[in-house]
Amino acid sequence: MTFSGIIVAAGSGSRAGGDKQWRTLGGKPVLRWSAEALLNAGADELVIVIAPGAEPRVAEALAGLSHWRAVVGGDVRAQSVRAGLAALACPADQPVLIHDAARPLLDRAVIDRLIAALSDAGGALPALPVADSLRRGAEGLMAGVVERDGLWRAQTPQAFRRQTIESAYAAWTGPDAPTDEAVVVERHGGRVALVAGDPRLMKLTYPEDFAMAEALLSQATRYQTRIGSGYDVHRWGPGGSVWLCGIEVPHDQTLIGHSDADAGLHALTDALLGAIAQGDIGDHFPPTDPKWKGASSDLFLLHAAELVTARGGRIVNVDVTLICEQPKVKPHRQAMRERIASLLSLPLDAVSVKATTTEGLGFTGRGEGLAAQAVATVEIPIPA
Repeated sequence: MTFSGIIVAAGSGSRAGGDKQWRTLGGKPVLRWSAEALLNAGADELVIVIAPGAEPRVAEALAGLSHWRAVVGGDVRAQSVRAGLAALACPADQPVLIHDAARPLLDRAVIDRLIAALSDAGGALPALPVADSLRRGAEGLMAGVVERDGLWRAQTPQAFRRQTIESAYAAWTGPDAPTDEAVVVERHGGRVALVAGDPRLMKLTYPEDFAMAEALLSQATRYQTRIGSGYDVHRWGPGGSVWLCGIEVPHDQTLIGHSDADAGLHALTDALLGAIAQGDIGDHFPPTDPKWKGASSDLFLLHAAELVTARGGRIVNVDVTLICEQPKVKPHRQAMRERIASLLSLPLDAVSVKATTTEGLGFTGRGEGLAAQAVATVEIPIPA
């Protein structure tokens, strides 16, 4: 069943130190965890409700994802949720999952249980039974016992058909800030089902919660190693220097190309794109686009690295081989390694640059052009 999603990310997160939805967790922004979970589970549209002025931050956090849009929320949760509902394009009977950005570890199984529960209920929310003994307190002393029988800890996302939640909000006459959407629907006469929640679906409220979430991710996330390769060629032409692996090398010729023709960085960019199956450099930076005329190839490599990060991945090591008779690469090899390490935020021992000749054979041997090949190893999370 298709569904729509709303993620409320307009709060300040002051108890967690501020801006918790934009902080990094397990290598990517907190907000991105929930967005990927909903989109991967089949959401055909996703509305992110943000604070005024947060448009650049949400664009950066969700770079590379599609089928989402951002809207500005209100001062309280109910206003933000209603802004998200108003931005939906789905039909009235489509399920809508409303989720807190502060609960990043959302599992597909929870989503499936929520949608299934809407077959015979007006709404559904994931919940966990209260396991701890409960006490009332006053002035630092115990002031009574609260029976835990029948008590549940409510989580998000909470699921409703669009017309159900919109009608309930339209009829709401209670306080301006209802605690959640389930309260609004129940007050309107709707039946809200409780489905099994997930202990990992914790809410990031205090700074120590981030340490706990990181610990959970380090145990739960499995990674796969991927290897990509790249190859590039440019011909020689008149000039006084050449760009190779991010370094300008004095030479009596230059390489001809639409950008700065840095064959080493072009091959490495393709290797990173290949490792995550994101096409090639021409797909992202078409040579027919005048915008990239004379552009620094640093931009291309940084873009590929950002795509790896957006997948929750990391670059392990890279290896570039330059194939040419001239110029001599060895005097500049250390500077090239250092430049690539800086661009990719890698330790120097994870970056290799080598050079070889073809013993006078072929177009490189005849001095007609220079070739480069590269290999990159990355690790990316395996989808749950």
